[in-house]
Amino acid sequence: MRAALWLPIFDELADPRVVTRLAVEAEEAGWHGFFVWDHLRWGTSELPVADPWITLAAVAGATSELRIGPMVTPLPRRRPAKVARETSTLDVLSGGRLTLGVGIGSDRFGAEFSGTGEQLADRARGAMLDEFLDVLTTAWSGDEVHHRGEHYTVDGLRFLPRPVQRPGVPVWAAGFPGNLKPLRRAARLDGFFPVHLDGPGQLADVAGTIGELRTDPGPYDLVVALAPGTDPRPYADAGATWWLTDISPAEVSVDRVRAILRDGPAA
Repeated sequence: MRAALWLPIFDELADPRVVTRLAVEAEEAGWHGFFVWDHLRWGTSELPVADPWITLAAVAGATSELRIGPMVTPLPRRRPAKVARETSTLDVLSGGRLTLGVGIGSDRFGAEFSGTGEQLADRARGAMLDEFLDVLTTAWSGDEVHHRGEHYTVDGLRFLPRPVQRPGVPVWAAGFPGNLKPLRRAARLDGFFPVHLDGPGQLADVAGTIGELRTDPGPYDLVVALAPGTDPRPYADAGATWWLTDISPAEVSVDRVRAILRDGPAA
């Protein structure tokens, strides 16, 4: 099982220069991945918040081995053409190290949807996410995109250069493990990141369900977020292929992250 730092890029970590230094230290300490949150704000606080794409570009340019990505980006509040261009460019910049974490997002963490006039209904955002992923799949192929859907139009555009990774950037979908629809979506993609997982037993159930739903026999990732100090071995036994450091925004600081990363992924 591989290990990654997963950081809310708030407060002291809202400076991409600081986060990039931490990423370099994480790579030197043997970590396998470096993922960042994607939010406009957190709760009702006025904490500084960094842009994930600019932060990841800085990290990509300063590292050579870490798998990187936004974990997760709420696609329904973004635009397909922009994300297609951003992901292709970032995959080229990183030499094929990008993983795209996606989800429908939620308004409850900071009123990010209601505060920007975005869609509030979960079901509608789920449909938007599925349509968005269809656009990205075609865009990453290098073929001209001709898409006129219910929510998005991208017609007659080609997105070159293609991502380094073939057939495209790996996509991990986030979702609640007890809800079958996110599991069906995730089974079509490259990985699943369960939200609010209730222990390794539930992860084993998820692994079984996704195994039944999948038609592609290729590699697949199951991702768990664990508080620092949690033994990841029961989750590995249940099928997890990645574990991410679950650090509360209330506790995030440079010193806290540095202490965790220096312990190394084996700890």
